[in-house]
Amino acid sequence: MNNVVRVAIVDPNDANRSAIKSLLLGIDSVWLEAECSRYEFFTDVVNQTQPDIALVVLDSDPTRGLALVAQVSNDQPNCNVLVVSGSQEGSLILQAMRNGAKEFLSSPLRLDDFMAAMDRIQHASGGGRSGGKARRSQVITVGGAGGGVGCTALAINVACILARNEQNSVVVIDLDLALGDADVWLDIIPDYTIQDVSENITRLDYSLLKRSLTQHASGAFLLPRPVHMEAAPPVTADQIQRVVALLKATFTHVVIDVSKSFNPIDLAAMKASDKVLLVTQLDLPCLRNAVRLTQFLDDQELGEKVKVIVNRMGLADSQISLNKALETIGREVFWQIPNDYAVMVESRNNGVPLLTEAPRAKVTRAIEQLAAQLDASVVAPTPEDEEKPRKRLFSFLGNTK
Repeated sequence: MNNVVRVAIVDPNDANRSAIKSLLLGIDSVWLEAECSRYEFFTDVVNQTQPDIALVVLDSDPTRGLALVAQVSNDQPNCNVLVVSGSQEGSLILQAMRNGAKEFLSSPLRLDDFMAAMDRIQHASGGGRSGGKARRSQVITVGGAGGGVGCTALAINVACILARNEQNSVVVIDLDLALGDADVWLDIIPDYTIQDVSENITRLDYSLLKRSLTQHASGAFLLPRPVHMEAAPPVTADQIQRVVALLKATFTHVVIDVSKSFNPIDLAAMKASDKVLLVTQLDLPCLRNAVRLTQFLDDQELGEKVKVIVNRMGLADSQISLNKALETIGREVFWQIPNDYAVMVESRNNGVPLLTEAPRAKVTRAIEQLAAQLDASVVAPTPEDEEKPRKRLFSFLGNTK
């Protein structure tokens, strides 16, 4: 439980306190250390339990609540005080911050607001008091410079590699709402899709979202695209940002496979991401699109997140050279993945990730090494682990002249 944040709450309103308690109990990274119904007792509770975060709801008595904020901040300087109130008066917010509150959150408390505040606090303090730096969720979006360049294959296999570490919890979102096939790559027939999530967005919480996910044998979860195509997208950009925020609350890694249209929904996912993997091949159409896309993403202030991935290296003799590609794109290639069409097709058709289908293949090792570059939780394979050529019967005849 090194990465768990311990929280104590005080709210004289039983219904509000129960709602906050239910919200906190749904977050794996939060431990509800104590709850209190009286302002006058909360200081003793904090002194005894010494939580990482004290959550003070002001609405029952703002004057006493503000005095409590000052007292807890003074008595327990290592405890971060968060204030929750239905009032947004500037004077109330100012007084709460002057009394030592680190964050001022609106009531009713939203999960994404709370997780964003906790994330800011952990970054400012360098982690919890458990001694280790608190781990931040990472969002990785995969987009392509053309159709069929291998985005879904990369997204699924990176996710499965990350999920191999038991300390990780990984979810994949298929945002190719029309033609996505992440469920095919994992041989999953889901009960729920992203459309079910969008239809319940107004009452969406962590527990409802978790029930909408389907878990693969690798440990990775999937939120697939809708079953039926619709004329209008079933989700909006704002809804996607809320879904990602909720998933970040519990999962250590969120991997998003976007469409090739780079529409507002795709852009919302990229803006919520830490890294954007732009997948291309060494052919003229893909490289031209890669240039257009990098310029477009620069204009959207996303350029620093973009990592160019060259897939299917060695596909054919007619490929443009890597040096020429670098000159064309105008930025460094972050990673190269070798061509292994037969292995990839077999993996997709069987619905089995590369780690299971061909664990020693060069393409598998290349994606493992890429995952290690993206996240330190992955141990990169060594060259000795790569698949060795298998000798065939009478293969010596092929060397005779």
